[in-house]
Amino acid sequence: MSIPYIAICILSALLFLAVAYRCLLSLRRDRKGYETGTCKTIGSREIQADYFTVVERDQGLLAVLADGMGREAGGRIAAKTVIRVFEESFADYSFVDPPIYFFRRALQTANREILKQMEEGRGMAAVSAVMIQGGFLFYAIVGNVRVAVFRNGELVQLGAGHTVDVLAEDKYYEGVLTREDALAMLHEKRVYNFLGRDDFKEIAFYDEPIRLKKNDIVAVFSEGMYEGVASGCFEECLSQRKSCKKIALDLVEAVNKKSGDKDNASVILIRIGE
Repeated sequence: MSIPYIAICILSALLFLAVAYRCLLSLRRDRKGYETGTCKTIGSREIQADYFTVVERDQGLLAVLADGMGREAGGRIAAKTVIRVFEESFADYSFVDPPIYFFRRALQTANREILKQMEEGRGMAAVSAVMIQGGFLFYAIVGNVRVAVFRNGELVQLGAGHTVDVLAEDKYYEGVLTREDALAMLHEKRVYNFLGRDDFKEIAFYDEPIRLKKNDIVAVFSEGMYEGVASGCFEECLSQRKSCKKIALDLVEAVNKKSGDKDNASVILIRIGE
């Protein structure tokens, strides 16, 4: 083995270590730059089937919200299983792995774990997960749990999710559905993709990482939250000079004040600091 070849190998290794060290320093700085707030309500349901987690490590910040669905306590079991799998997976996660690989592995593992515990159709979950690394936002969506960024007074939704109305619009533009058939399905909000099914495979990922700015608020919220709070009220709450914890509580109180039938409602808020 020639000396120049050895030198090139050593230089390459040193360059990799230098890049990794800079990434780690960036992640450590980010760890001090988040303010988070979470809250949920059972609504008028007998069982709370919304579960979430927010975890900070040197690898970044992970937030996951699972909206359980199913018979009896099946939805609750499915949602809790999702959160457990994500927390365990994140404990072993290396920041050198792309977040998209982490999301895919965690979601597929959670799907298998749900099916191990229950027969298909008894317990299911819609899930959204976000990860913030080095000032960039990465996300994955299964079902209808929404991810959005609040910036300059506007709440911008990320990803379309997996509901029948969205599917109808996509199929219309693909030429599969006629305009009349697509229009007839636009009011159908039923979820067609979720964890807890044998043929699960569809995941909505970010196209490109989103560069976050100071004072941006990343919001993850369940169907009960966006059905229970008007978009204008949501933006008004996020515009207030309050902590994320207080804003999350205000949003839940807005849901609780709504008359009539109310689903479980949950929200995770993450404000970006320096």
